Amino acid sequence: MESMLVQFVVSCLVFSSCLRYGNAGITSSFVRSEYPSVDIPLDHRVFAVPKGHNAPQQVHITQGDYDGKAVIISWVTADEPGTSKVEYGTSEKKYEFSAEGTITNYTFYEYKSGYIHHCHVDGLEHDTKYYYKIGSGDSSREFWFITPPKVGPDAPYKFGIIGDLGQTFNSLSTLEHYMHSGGQTVLFLGDISYADRYQYNDIGIRWDTWGRFAEQSTAYQPWIWSAGNHEIDYMPYLGEVTPFKNYLQRFTTPYYASKSSNPLWYAIRRASAHIIVLSSYSPFVKYTPQWMWLREELNRVDREKTPWLIVLMHVPIYNSNDAHYMEGESMRAAFESWFVQYKVDVIFAGHVHAYERSYRISNIHYNVSSGDQYPISDKSAPVYITVGDGGNQEGLAGKFRDPQPQYSAFREASYGHSTLEIQNRTHALYHWNRNDDGKKMATDAFVLHNQYWGTNHRRRKLKKHFARKYIDRAAY
Repeated sequence: MESMLVQFVVSCLVFSSCLRYGNAGITSSFVRSEYPSVDIPLDHRVFAVPKGHNAPQQVHITQGDYDGKAVIISWVTADEPGTSKVEYGTSEKKYEFSAEGTITNYTFYEYKSGYIHHCHVDGLEHDTKYYYKIGSGDSSREFWFITPPKVGPDAPYKFGIIGDLGQTFNSLSTLEHYMHSGGQTVLFLGDISYADRYQYNDIGIRWDTWGRFAEQSTAYQPWIWSAGNHEIDYMPYLGEVTPFKNYLQRFTTPYYASKSSNPLWYAIRRASAHIIVLSSYSPFVKYTPQWMWLREELNRVDREKTPWLIVLMHVPIYNSNDAHYMEGESMRAAFESWFVQYKVDVIFAGHVHAYERSYRISNIHYNVSSGDQYPISDKSAPVYITVGDGGNQEGLAGKFRDPQPQYSAFREASYGHSTLEIQNRTHALYHWNRNDDGKKMATDAFVLHNQYWGTNHRRRKLKKHFARKYIDRAAY
């Protein structure tokens, strides 16, 4: 424990000094002995179908509104539609309330899905544990979840960050490590099942196996979904030309609540964080629906209520790995000036199967004829973090560009996950945890200072606020 504390303090000091002086970052030389990058066999326990006729399976929940007082509970019944009712309450085995959901199914090539249920459960109380039951008779199943605290500037909360997960033994290691991290909600960065690496009916089957594989976490806490390239499933050779067909049938988002016109981009507020989800594979240039929505959503952000502004996307804007190098440049050109203007705290991306963290930098003064040619230090810019290392079957992206760019603070080609633990309106603790030969190892850590409340005049305002609060208390 003491050695981990020392490592954390050293990481914080190194990060702070590098931010100030622009020193070069670290390329980790760690090489791990990984599990084979192949999917878990279909007869493995993690893919087991629940017992009982037509028992609900592939259960997952996500936030169901803008402020965390609703959830969307989703599941699949394999044999027949069955009931789409969710019974729920605040005491185990005692269900005071119920909600009715919807049922759909679809085909992909010759694969026919099970019956997919989505049930919107609203009117929940903040910071409350709810128990819920789905299914009927002996085949019913029971789970629970905890709602977030009321939206407010000092509401503490711990997010997990996972990307490019897949369903290999490395994926299982990542998921199990995350489940012991104390994270309360997953921010998922796209590339879910990697079912598109299969053919014909096996594509749908591997979407089903992933749902059962992840249920050990997704049934008990919200996963905030974003889509990656492996969700597109554009396969003309099968006659399947509707992008995101499998993904959109199985996973739903509260996009209406943030006035979005498309479930692939949306926003939520959770505890003290305002989280914006963008779609790297939908049009985003000027005047497109996503561009116009983001412009409006950034104007809706109230840093007095949600001081932490977090953006999720699949393709990283800054990436010094040979894999997918410069693929995020077009989105950078479209949105980076807004990210700086609105002082986004951190941007998480996946796609590259490695880990990398940047300093606060921007390239907003560059254009095709003049300006700064390289990213420069910018105190108003976000930290960019790539967490595309969940464990999928494509393996690690082990070749980083040399020399390491000055904007890159730390990079390593290993599997793992991250956590962001918000303490209050001014500070959050960030960790990247490497799957070190099957063990979780905190490898990169730093204190993230809030961009809005970190400015001098707002620090003074905050001190006055707390001083007034204590004077008022003393008066009583």
